[in-house]
Amino acid sequence: MAKIAALPIVGMMLAECAQAGLMIVSKAAMSTGMNMLIFVCYSNALAASVLLPTSLVFHRSTERPPITFSILCWFFLLGLLGFMSQLIGYAGINYSSPTLGTAMLNLVPAFTFVLAVIFRMEKIDGRSCSTLAKTLGTIVSISGAFIVTLYKGPPLLMTASVDLLSHNQLFLPQSNWVIGGMLLGLYCVVAAAWLIIQASVLKKYPAELIIVFYYCFFVAIQSVVVLWFVERDLSAWALNPRLRFFAVLYSGVFGSAFQVGVSTWCLNRTGPVFVSMFKPLGIVVAVVIGVIFLGDTFYLGSLIGAIVIVTGFYSVIWGKANEEKMDDEAGARSLTSKKQRVPLLQNIIDEI
Repeated sequence: MAKIAALPIVGMMLAECAQAGLMIVSKAAMSTGMNMLIFVCYSNALAASVLLPTSLVFHRSTERPPITFSILCWFFLLGLLGFMSQLIGYAGINYSSPTLGTAMLNLVPAFTFVLAVIFRMEKIDGRSCSTLAKTLGTIVSISGAFIVTLYKGPPLLMTASVDLLSHNQLFLPQSNWVIGGMLLGLYCVVAAAWLIIQASVLKKYPAELIIVFYYCFFVAIQSVVVLWFVERDLSAWALNPRLRFFAVLYSGVFGSAFQVGVSTWCLNRTGPVFVSMFKPLGIVVAVVIGVIFLGDTFYLGSLIGAIVIVTGFYSVIWGKANEEKMDDEAGARSLTSKKQRVPLLQNIIDEI
């Protein structure tokens, strides 16, 4: 039982590692002049082609629920929100940097928590320790994410400079950070709504990989439709230099198929707030990638922020686990009381 409970945690950690890498390779691809819409189209088309046979294997005909027109409409809506969030997110990263992108991602838990409460997907009880733990954990995690991004402090670990992906050109703040921050903030709102709707779709159609396949399929189709009107130059579709090809390959396999598939699987088993709470870990992953592969310096602020993030993370984990334990105990008490009433009712019937 403990191993089963640990799987969503491990899955979300791997998914956040994949997303942190996606931000870096997408920024690298767009720095070569690649059209954002074409990048979205290529990556989602590749992800759909990977997910189609995979979903058929994991969800065999005897296990797949029937796909109705209503379900297809929900898939299309999920794809539309995903298309909007991807386009807005990549635009925000293009105007700013992956560092700002990973920082702004930590607004997703707050928006998701609010929307989950509005749609009654999360329980709010001011007297409950579980609710307090999840609420405070959300605030602490977001605070830690901003600390690791905005506060540097003295350097703790310095590495040699690495000229990977034209590091100096790629990450210098030459863009309009105000526009980038606004776009990333809007992305967080759309991403939170996407998580809520995805949780609702999973209740109607509990086949995770099939949902992700249709999601990527509809995003690719919507991208093609928009590109038909805004990009008529066929040379823009070329995957030269090779960096574009590598970015599309990584985005399609790890950024879309793996990351979205694992997130959807975890969402179906834990809920939207639990999934979104792993977004702050993307900051830690970005710091590690920066130090090991990009030759960045590890500062005191990064250490403090990481500790704060992990503290908030475990607070939410504890609150969620305690809430599930209380629900299980309440269900057990209810079942026991029903069993105790049955003999009494049977005695009355016998006397009659």
